[in-house]
Amino acid sequence: MATRTLALRNLHRLCKSRTIRHNSTSSSVNPAEVSHFNALASTWWDPHGSSRLLHLMNPLRHDFITSCLTSQATPAPSHKLRYLDVGCGGGIFAESAARLASTAHVTGIDPSAEVIKVALEHARQDPMLHGSERLQYLNKSIEDMPIPRSVEEQYDVLTLFEVVEHIDQPALFLKSCLPFVRPGGWLVLSTIARTWTSWITTKLIAEEVVRLVPRGTHQWEKYVNEEEMRSFFRTQHGWASSGGIKAMGCMYVPGVGWIMVAGGEQWGNYFFGVRKDTG
Repeated sequence: MATRTLALRNLHRLCKSRTIRHNSTSSSVNPAEVSHFNALASTWWDPHGSSRLLHLMNPLRHDFITSCLTSQATPAPSHKLRYLDVGCGGGIFAESAARLASTAHVTGIDPSAEVIKVALEHARQDPMLHGSERLQYLNKSIEDMPIPRSVEEQYDVLTLFEVVEHIDQPALFLKSCLPFVRPGGWLVLSTIARTWTSWITTKLIAEEVVRLVPRGTHQWEKYVNEEEMRSFFRTQHGWASSGGIKAMGCMYVPGVGWIMVAGGEQWGNYFFGVRKDTG
């Protein structure tokens, strides 16, 4: 009964809405979360450090985006892609996306000045990225970004990797992201379902037993189930028609790494993609 009550509460928390005003005092930024990730900034690019699981997951992020782009009924964009990586952290995904031949530009934004500093310093080490227009980092939240005034200013892919589970008001946050995606573009995220399995794996084992991630990284009650995410986007006008939703579970296997698991979105980590309608 307690689990069902929490599920209903979180569904309401996700689906409730009010007007979002960009460049206002409304913000998705939780100072405690920013402080937590500031403390991890110096080890962000250590493949054996606190962000080890993010480094290992990164190839699957690209695989899932590709599956979204190739799944649509209309052809995938023939032009080079523009990415907006929201909550980019130290730039693990943003850098890798900027190096792709199919990429025109990547903008990475994060409210933590410390992790943006790390991202900038690491990008300077790559001659392909340093001083180029392929990659830009901004110390901003999504609410601080100006609303695009034209399709040309919008993005083909907006990513939210391991971000939603750190947000206090996910509905407001997601609504703030929607105007930045161009018609036919995709919002792609990865997060964690709120189940007893995920509590055991992400809280008990990962944080307390094995210490794969620092203690306090996750708050189980903030996790959003895939069906809650799906329900939210079905209420958003101009999104997810004609089968424009994809989801795929993923699981970390010690000694192997992250693997995609069909149906796994119902009990643990998962990827979720939703397409903005073209008309």
